[in-house]
Amino acid sequence: MGIEMSGKTRERLLYLISPIALLVIWQLLLMAGIGDRRFIPAPSDIAQRFVTLAGSGELEWHVAVTLYRVFAGYFIGAVPAVAIGLLMAMFKPVRIFVDPLIAVLFPIPKIALVAIAVFFPVVINTYVGAANIEKIYWDVAKNYGASQTVMFTRVVFFGALPTIFAGLRIALAVSFIVLVASEFVATKSGIGYLIWNSWELLQVDVMFVGIVTIGVLGLITSVLFQEIERKAVPWKTE
Repeated sequence: MGIEMSGKTRERLLYLISPIALLVIWQLLLMAGIGDRRFIPAPSDIAQRFVTLAGSGELEWHVAVTLYRVFAGYFIGAVPAVAIGLLMAMFKPVRIFVDPLIAVLFPIPKIALVAIAVFFPVVINTYVGAANIEKIYWDVAKNYGASQTVMFTRVVFFGALPTIFAGLRIALAVSFIVLVASEFVATKSGIGYLIWNSWELLQVDVMFVGIVTIGVLGLITSVLFQEIERKAVPWKTE
């Protein structure tokens, strides 16, 4: 009697096929002599160096430092962004005051400013989601005498939640990009520093360990974020 996989389990397995296929093709091409392993190491070479760095504790230290910086900046930027985005949708004076500031500051390069880089995609997505809530929900809440607090916490927040999560996912990817770029030159620890330092020393396999590690961290955080979104927004259309 065969074991049938649930739809979600099948979806998760399919989610892993493309990165695994990429690694297999990468390995086979280099084994076939297409490419120079001195400059583009095979996944097996990267795996050996990964084990060495992990065994020494060096990789864990850099990963921990980068994750701490990413999530510290992420929460510092995301929490006020959600609040301000919702207030912009609820109160016109807030929107008139904040909107030109976003227009002025958004194009400015944000390297080394993770919190600011996170703030803008979250606040914009939050405002768009809240501003596009169907008018009938506002009218029903007002007709039943809902206070501004109830409007904020029960109507506007939950109505904008799907687009808030969209902004949060974009901001999470942006936070990794901005932080790793800043670690290239501004610190002596973190995955970005590991990548840049190994490149300067021509330790290409170590550099690729850092690159692959960032990719794996991005994949893991994306999967975890999707699971959180499934629980928090069960009414969202798949």
